[in-house]
Amino acid sequence: MVPTIYKKQESAKSDDVPESCLLPHSHRTSSVRTIAQILEGGGVCGIPTDTVYALAASCKHPDAISRIYTIKERPSEKPICICISNLEQLRAIEPPFSPLLWRFMDMVYPGGISCIVPKGDWLERLGVGAAYDKVGTQDNIMIRVPDHTVTAHLTDITGPLAITSANPSGESDSTHHDMVITRLSHKLDAVLRDGYSNELVGSTVVNCTKIDEGSITILREGCVPAAKVMQLFECAKNTQDVL
Repeated sequence: MVPTIYKKQESAKSDDVPESCLLPHSHRTSSVRTIAQILEGGGVCGIPTDTVYALAASCKHPDAISRIYTIKERPSEKPICICISNLEQLRAIEPPFSPLLWRFMDMVYPGGISCIVPKGDWLERLGVGAAYDKVGTQDNIMIRVPDHTVTAHLTDITGPLAITSANPSGESDSTHHDMVITRLSHKLDAVLRDGYSNELVGSTVVNCTKIDEGSITILREGCVPAAKVMQLFECAKNTQDVL
């Protein structure tokens, strides 16, 4: 169903899109591989997620993450999160998370909730070593595990990606690939076209750094209502440890 609050813009004319910006369709496996190759080569791409469109750069290329800030005109003090394909990818490297945090993440991932957790050397084992100082804050990192087949397949190929919403800083989220193309294609290497986004707003951001003290903090209410997040948290606290 087409979101009612988004009036479809005219597709960018071919002569308005730089030849250097590729526009593959997401339904082709070859397209996802092309985007992966561009990201692994140090490029910056617009990609779909389970919420709104995002700008992505490989954590193997810190300079590409710096480009995202320039492309968006994003204030340097605003951190960028990382995106992985599934929670098992994280579990395999054994970060020192408490059983309660694992239970909560099991309940919210994959999906439109982003968890902020303490940084540590586990990020190097995850493949974020080169970009350690470019993502998150000095002490914490936000993790996204989108419930989106294309995004999951892409990050399976590339490893962790640094992502942020695909819009000029301070402007509305991009809910269709045409919006990304119109606004940012002249600064990007590619946009993976996937039609309308699944949501009209981004993920709900939850600070989990004090979860072992019995509390979480919702920093931004996005596509998942705050009440639902708190319900999941109470469930995690009341569920027997199965790890």
